[in-house]
Amino acid sequence: MNTVSSVRASAIDVLARAGIQSPEVDAELLIGHVLGVSRGQVQAKSVTDAPISEADAAAVADAIERRARREPLQHITGLAAFRSLELAVGPGVFVPRPETEFVAQLAIDTLRAIPGDAVAVDLGTGSGAIALALATEVPTASVHAVENSPRAFVWTKQNFRSVNASNARLVFADLADALPELDGTVDVVVSNPPYIPLGAIPRDPEVRLYDPEHALYGGDDGLDVVHQVSATGRRLLHTGGTLVIEHGEEQGPAIRELLTADGWRAVATYRDLLGRDRATTALR
Repeated sequence: MNTVSSVRASAIDVLARAGIQSPEVDAELLIGHVLGVSRGQVQAKSVTDAPISEADAAAVADAIERRARREPLQHITGLAAFRSLELAVGPGVFVPRPETEFVAQLAIDTLRAIPGDAVAVDLGTGSGAIALALATEVPTASVHAVENSPRAFVWTKQNFRSVNASNARLVFADLADALPELDGTVDVVVSNPPYIPLGAIPRDPEVRLYDPEHALYGGDDGLDVVHQVSATGRRLLHTGGTLVIEHGEEQGPAIRELLTADGWRAVATYRDLLGRDRATTALR
């Protein structure tokens, strides 16, 4: 008879040999996904040597094999955790990363400091992660999210329906001409644009093979879309409004120079919890 313990041990071994950085975590999450239980419950079932059906063991083996081929964990489970949210993800949409939670926090802190009803815009929202975090954590704010990829927009719409935040609005539009009705009225514009230079191929197969190129690459220097975000941000924000841009750890100086040249004030770069340059803010 198969047990959760034996299935777990085999799964960890397969993932470790495939080079997965966190084989125990991924194995337990995938077993939990198949069994419909939490990771903690998987650990408890493993300690007590609980049985697992042949069908469930086969389903786990299939999921583990997919992960060993470096398919993202979130594509297999169909879900990605982001702050307090669980978001639907899959082919065509960028899987939100933990470091982007730090970027969202910068925008959330700024919104919370604004007296009265604030207005925020998330440019290139992808799965909707940043916009929905802002809307749920700052319920007094009006949050507008913009996406221009048809493949990603399918997932964005699903997440907006699931979260059902009444203060969040989603639009399909190009970043350059999005939301003209809000020109000069927005308090915070936030964006996690594609910022990888074309010549810098990501090392991780999960990124290189599965994340959409539309969400990864930002031209020769990685800053093509950042220029667009800067221009649109200046159009949308009122004087004194705040821009928050996520970027790569080596791009802080270039983005500060870009924003300063565009006329932004008080340009500053912030490090994430790992001590890496992760976001730059500026005032309109």
